[in-house]
Amino acid sequence: MLVLDLSDVGDRQAFMDRCIADLRLPDWFGRNWDALADCLTDLSWWPAESGGRQLYVRGWSQYAAALPREWRIVKDILRDAELFWRHTDTELIVVLEEATNPGSPVQDVRP
Repeated sequence: MLVLDLSDVGDRQAFMDRCIADLRLPDWFGRNWDALADCLTDLSWWPAESGGRQLYVRGWSQYAAALPREWRIVKDILRDAELFWRHTDTELIVVLEEATNPGSPVQDVRP
């Protein structure tokens, strides 16, 4: 399981920095949307866990409110990655949750 914490992330550059730090993305990550999509559809850098891979995205609502266009791009990338890995032995599950209330129900990005 990996956790991407977007608390206090206020722009695209900070988002990319947080992805690098929290997800431990490979050196070839190009710090742009296409590169993020590539990383999430080539998970050779993220060893498969029993039952698949899980990515929790926390603290996303502030980022979504400040940058709604970019948040739509992020959600599309996450959804497409989930669809890419669906019905495989190493399924990717993305869960959106708020870090301020970790015990609350989570919102899944799956359609």
